[in-house]
Amino acid sequence: MDMIKIKQSTQYISNKISSVPYVGIILGSGLGSLISEVENKKTIRYSEIPNMPIPTVKGHAGEFIFGRFRGKDVVMMNGRIHYYEGNSMQDVVLPIYIMKLLGIEKLIVTNAAGGVNTSFKSGDLMIIKDHINFSFSNPLIGKNDENIGPRFPDMSHAYNKELIEIAQDCGRNLNIDLKVGNYFMMSGPSYETPAEINMVRMLGGDAVGMSTVPEVIAANHCGLKILGISCITNMASGILDKPLNHAEVIETSNRVKDKFNRLVSEIVKNIK
Repeated sequence: MDMIKIKQSTQYISNKISSVPYVGIILGSGLGSLISEVENKKTIRYSEIPNMPIPTVKGHAGEFIFGRFRGKDVVMMNGRIHYYEGNSMQDVVLPIYIMKLLGIEKLIVTNAAGGVNTSFKSGDLMIIKDHINFSFSNPLIGKNDENIGPRFPDMSHAYNKELIEIAQDCGRNLNIDLKVGNYFMMSGPSYETPAEINMVRMLGGDAVGMSTVPEVIAANHCGLKILGISCITNMASGILDKPLNHAEVIETSNRVKDKFNRLVSEIVKNIK
């Protein structure tokens, strides 16, 4: 990871904000409505920031939102960078290291995912307990900077147990039936075949998607505490025997946005 690029990007942002964010939140496809609840909002578009890649996918606006949210100073990523867009893994995770240098200590990573576990249904929210990296790449490949993190970071508890417990307590308090499972990353951008989904299930995946894992690896590398939440926007290939499309992802995200917003709001309020 290029520390010079990270510092250049971070310095540009630091000059435009007046508070230090404590919680970072990455908003997945169609889940950007949460930004309407941020107070004292400051928006910085990725296109303004040196070295920052620009998202090309519908539902990913491409902007950092800074402000006050449920009693915490936060930064939200309204749109993420995907590997399948042709970005390097290092570019995919650049925002993680930027947010770390800006001051965040906790990171909530959200995504839209396909349900592999047949007990799930479209519209469910799943707390990620672990992941399986089937992108066949890793953002830490290359020279390591010990000032950022160790050469060989431990991934035994990549998703913080305390944050998972807080999320589960919040779900119970809000009467939201939260699922818990393993997130399985494929590179995309094509959706998986039914045979691939059978493989994912056999290998222990409960939900499948095309993001999140590189960001969590990088966040773990630089010492952040991480919570992952998947919005199950569709059942994966072969389960319901119907074609998959991105419009369904956005449609389901819109349908569950109130439930999602209530959950994330409650979690942020209860994070210490």
